[in-house]
Amino acid sequence: MPELERRPPVKHEAVAVLKILGLKGGVDREVKTSCSNLGEKIGTSDQTVSRRLQSLESSDLIDREMAADGQWIKLTEEGERVLRNEYEEYRRIFEGATRVDLKGEVVSGMGEGEYYISLDGYQRQFQEKLGYEPFHGTLNVELDDDSVRARSAVNNADGVVIEEWENDERTFGALTCYEAEIGGVDGHLVKPHRSHYPEDMAEVIAPMKLRDELGLEDGDEVTLEVKLR
Repeated sequence: MPELERRPPVKHEAVAVLKILGLKGGVDREVKTSCSNLGEKIGTSDQTVSRRLQSLESSDLIDREMAADGQWIKLTEEGERVLRNEYEEYRRIFEGATRVDLKGEVVSGMGEGEYYISLDGYQRQFQEKLGYEPFHGTLNVELDDDSVRARSAVNNADGVVIEEWENDERTFGALTCYEAEIGGVDGHLVKPHRSHYPEDMAEVIAPMKLRDELGLEDGDEVTLEVKLR
């Protein structure tokens, strides 16, 4: 779980443009629009809209193609993720959601979890902040499509932050841990602060080896109940 730079937050004015494009259908297909049309919707000038579209494109949040009488625009996967994060925040406001269920299949990892979880810099913080020493390894779950989308709620929730630390050789990245339960066993969903950490992969830590405790093998379907706060 090495540290990479976290993607900077998207500004509210940029989200407003994405929202208008999404309402036009830009999540599923290319939609034709113009700076003047978007400017009317948002209440700003054509020039300002043009600059915001350039910024969205350079941030890989939209794909667009210029036309003689406008431009064709479609949200990228990352642009859609930004809107889903917004949606999950409103859902928590109005529905008071307190947990989200993530479903998927148990898969084998590359052994990196065992290495990183066992490091003193992480173990010390796990014990201080989570109250237990995790088993030296993670249970890896490949999430289904619905759970990948539902995971946006987790990403916007508060968790326990395990700070970055360093030794004489390198710096090790920060993590956020979210309270979770799997098969009746309490643990934590771990989210490294990577900029491109795969959204379809969930890594879970617990005081014991979850595979043995729950009798799990690769391919077994599991549900991870993540508590939101």
